[in-house]
Amino acid sequence: MATMIRLCLCFSIIVLHLVSRMAQSENYIIHMDSSSMPKLFSTKHNWYLSTLSSALENTHVTTNDNILNTASSKLIYTYTNVMNGFSANLSPNELEALKNSPGYISSTLDLQAKLHTTHSPQFLGLNPKIGAWPASKFGEDVIVGLVDSGLWLESESFKDEGMTEIPSRWKGQCESSIKCNNKLIGARLFNKGFTFAKYPNLVTFENSTRDTEGHGTHTSSIAVGSQVENASFFGFANGTAQGIASRARIAMYKAVWDGKAHSTDVLAAIDSAISDGVDVLSLSFGFGNISMYSDPIAIATFAAMEKGIFVSTSAGNSGPDRGTLNSAIPWVINVGASTLDREFRGTLALGNGVNIPGLSLYLGNFSAHQVPIVFMDSCDTLEKLANASGKIVVCSEDKNNVPLSFQVYNVHWSNAAAGVFISSTIDTSFFLRNGSAGIIINPGNGQIVKAYIKSNPNAKACMSFKTTTLATKPAPSVDVYSSRGPSSSCPFVLKPDITAPGTSILAAWPPNLPVAQFGSQNLSSNFNFLTGTSMACPHVAGVGALLRGAHPDWSPAAIRSAIMTTSDIFDNTKELIKDIADDYKPASPLALGSGHANPNKALDPGLVYDVGVQDYVNLLCAMSSTQQNISIITRSSTNNCSNPSLDLNYPSFIGFFSSNGSSNESRVAWEFQRTVTNVGEKQTIYSANVTPIKGFNVSVVPSKLVFKEKNEKLSYKLRIEGPMVEGFGYLTWTDMKHAQVQVWEAKEMCIVVSLIILDRTGPSLDGVGPLLPAVPILCFVSSKQCFRYLHSHPHFHNAEMALLNFLNVNVSLIEDPLRFQPLIIRKRSMVFDFKMCGLDLVDTMYGREVSTGETFFHDIFNRFMGQRGVQFWGTAGKKNTRECIRKKWMCI
Repeated sequence: MATMIRLCLCFSIIVLHLVSRMAQSENYIIHMDSSSMPKLFSTKHNWYLSTLSSALENTHVTTNDNILNTASSKLIYTYTNVMNGFSANLSPNELEALKNSPGYISSTLDLQAKLHTTHSPQFLGLNPKIGAWPASKFGEDVIVGLVDSGLWLESESFKDEGMTEIPSRWKGQCESSIKCNNKLIGARLFNKGFTFAKYPNLVTFENSTRDTEGHGTHTSSIAVGSQVENASFFGFANGTAQGIASRARIAMYKAVWDGKAHSTDVLAAIDSAISDGVDVLSLSFGFGNISMYSDPIAIATFAAMEKGIFVSTSAGNSGPDRGTLNSAIPWVINVGASTLDREFRGTLALGNGVNIPGLSLYLGNFSAHQVPIVFMDSCDTLEKLANASGKIVVCSEDKNNVPLSFQVYNVHWSNAAAGVFISSTIDTSFFLRNGSAGIIINPGNGQIVKAYIKSNPNAKACMSFKTTTLATKPAPSVDVYSSRGPSSSCPFVLKPDITAPGTSILAAWPPNLPVAQFGSQNLSSNFNFLTGTSMACPHVAGVGALLRGAHPDWSPAAIRSAIMTTSDIFDNTKELIKDIADDYKPASPLALGSGHANPNKALDPGLVYDVGVQDYVNLLCAMSSTQQNISIITRSSTNNCSNPSLDLNYPSFIGFFSSNGSSNESRVAWEFQRTVTNVGEKQTIYSANVTPIKGFNVSVVPSKLVFKEKNEKLSYKLRIEGPMVEGFGYLTWTDMKHAQVQVWEAKEMCIVVSLIILDRTGPSLDGVGPLLPAVPILCFVSSKQCFRYLHSHPHFHNAEMALLNFLNVNVSLIEDPLRFQPLIIRKRSMVFDFKMCGLDLVDTMYGREVSTGETFFHDIFNRFMGQRGVQFWGTAGKKNTRECIRKKWMCI
C-alpha cells in the first residue's frame, strides 16, 4: 500500500464506514423535466427531495419523518446550472420506484473518470514584449477554473505578488480552511459521490481542497502559474517557470480523490464554477468514448458554453489507435498532446574516445572512472545479469522481442553499474526517469557500441548525465499516447481540435509528494515532469484566457475558432508536423487536429467560425432520435428541431464513406457550408486556396470573400469529390495580413469498440505470474469485419476464435504496425473493478508493491486501452474469467 505522508496542516479527516446498505446501492444521476415541477414548491431542491421521499415511501415501511431523513441522507447533490435534476444513492428497488415519479426523464449510473513549464510558453512563441502576452496583459483578471485534485497553495507558482484586487464580479470562495490570495481566489471540494461509492480498501482521506495527488497543482501552474525564477527538476530544464496566462486568477474545484473523479462530483463542481463566474474551464480527465447524453462533461459544459465560458478538455492518453479519443464534444475544444523541442540527455563515453548521446532523466552521478562494459543481448532475466556486477550492461530489444520495460526492470534490480538500452521504441518518455543509471540510445548508435565491445575484450566506458538540450528537431510531433479520432459519440465533428505540449512538461508540484526514488531514498521537488494530454489541456486553457483577456466580447466558439484556424501545421524543420506513431509521416488531422496551438497568431485570426446555441441544438436534433436525449443536454423540453443539420459551422471538415460492396472506381462527394465573421480590418478581401490532394477535386464557392465591415458575416460552400480512399488536406483563406487554415479529412465510416480476450498461456517473464496477452478487437460496423491486432505474440487459441464466431463477424488477421510495448506509469494508477471476474488487479507504484500483495512491474494501462477494454497484467483466479469478461465487455 502507498505510504501517506502527514504534515502539520489544518484539515479534517473523514473516516469512511462502509455499511451493508451502501454495498447494495449505487450512485445515480437523475434527469428531471423542470416543466413538471408543481407550483407549490418554491425551489427545485424541495421538489427533488419530495420526489425522492415519495419514491422511498413506496419501498420502505417507516414513518414520514424517517422517510424524509432517509431521503436527505440519500440525496448527494442538487444541480442548478448544468442540468435539471439531482444525484442520489439508490438501491435497485428505489431506482425503479423513482422512475414512476412525475417529471422523471432518465437516470445514469455514476461514472468514474480517468485522469488523462519552464520552456513550453517560449516554444509556443509567447514573448513578454510583443504578441498575446502584452495584448492581454498576461490574462489579467481572467478567471480560470480547474476541476482537478486540488492545489498546493504554498507553491511559488501561486504567489500573488503585484496582482490587483479580486474582480467584484467574482462570487466564489475558499472552503476547508484554505487561505486564498489574489491569485488563488476560489477553492471548493466535491466528494459526496466519492464517499458514497464502494471502495472497500479506502480507510481515510484528507477532506480538504489541498492537493494530495499532485495532478491539480501541475495543471494549474501550466495554465496560469506565476513567474518563478530558477525552476528545475534537480538541475534538468533549469529556467523560468511561467504559466501561459500568468496574470489570470485560479479557482480550484477539487473533484478528484485518490485518483478518481466521479460524475456526480464533476457535475457539482462545474455547476458551482458556473455560479461562481469563471471565464475559462480546464478539464484534464475524461469518462471514455461514451455517448454525449450520458457524458457528464458534455452535459455540464453545454450549460457553461451558454454562459460564455470557454472550456478546454483533454483528448485522452489511449493512442495511437484511432477511435480512442475522449470528450469529442462539439461545444468544447479538445486537445491532443505533442512534444517539445527539448530533450534530456546522458552521454556514454567509450574507452576509444567516442561519445554516444542518449536519453535519460537519471538524477544521480556516475563515477568518472571507466568500468567494464558488456553486451547482454536482451537482458531478459536476472540470471543473465548475475555476472554483470559493477559493469555497464548493454541491452538490445532486437532479440526475442523483449520489451524495454523488462530490460529496465531487470537492470534496475541487478547489481549492474548502469544500463545502456538500444531501443527503437517510439515512446520512451515513461522510461527516462529511473532509479538506476541508464540511457536509451538509438539502433544506429547501438551498432557503434556493440562493435566497440566486440573488438575489445577489455572494453570500458563511463557515463555523464543531467544535460538539457533545446532546439531539438523535428518538433513538435504528435506523441504516441495522445488519443486519436474519430469518436463514435460525435463522428460528424473532426476531433481532436488542436495539439499542445504534453510530453515531459515541468510544472509545480507539492513538496510532500515524492517525485522519484534514488536508492532507498524518496526525493521531493517543487517542480516535476509529467506527460499526458492532461498537460496539453491547460496549455490551451491558458491560451483561451489570453484571448478572453484581449477580446472579452468573443464567444467560446470564436475563441476556439481563432486557436484552430491560426495553428501551425509545420514543425521547426519547415515540414508538415509528424506523427511519431506513424513512422514520422505527416500527422493526420485525426491525430493533430487543426495543428499546433500558436497563441500570438490566434490573437488576430481575421475570420472566425462562430456557433450559436441553436446551431448545436440543430446538430443534436440530426444526431438523436428522441427529444429526451436532447433535453438531457439542453435542459429544455421544447427544443426547436425544425432545421436539423449535421453540418455544424465548425472550422474543420470530415466526410465519411462506406466502401462495402463498392468498386475501386466508385467516387463519392461531400458538400459543406460555412459562415465566417470578419473580426479583422473593416474592408478586406480573402482568397481561398486548397492544397492539392491526389485524386480529389475540391472547389470553394465563392473563392473570394469581400468584407466591407468589421463583424460582417459571409458564407461559402466547400465541395470535395474523389475516390473512396482516405485522405486529408487544408483549405486556407488569406488576405494581405492573415492566413487561415481549415483541415478536412475523408474517413471510412466506422465505430470502434475494443474487446478483451484473456489467455493464461505464455511465458512467466517476471517470475511471479503468467503473461496475459489482452488482444484489442476493432469492430468496423459498416463492413461487418473485425480485425484482430497481433503484437508479435504467437498464440491464437480456439476459445478466442469461438468468441469471434459468437460475435458473428468475419475475421481477418493483420499484423499490428506497432509492436506491443507496455508502458510504465510513474504515478499510482486507477484500478478497474474486474474483481467480479476473479482477477487480481495491479496497482503499481514504481513497479513495487501492489494492492493484491503481489509484485508486478507492468501497469494495467497501455496504449491499447479502449472504451470497452483494458489491457493489464495479472493472474486469473477463476476458470470462468474469459466468459465473465465476454459477457460484460463484449462488442455489441
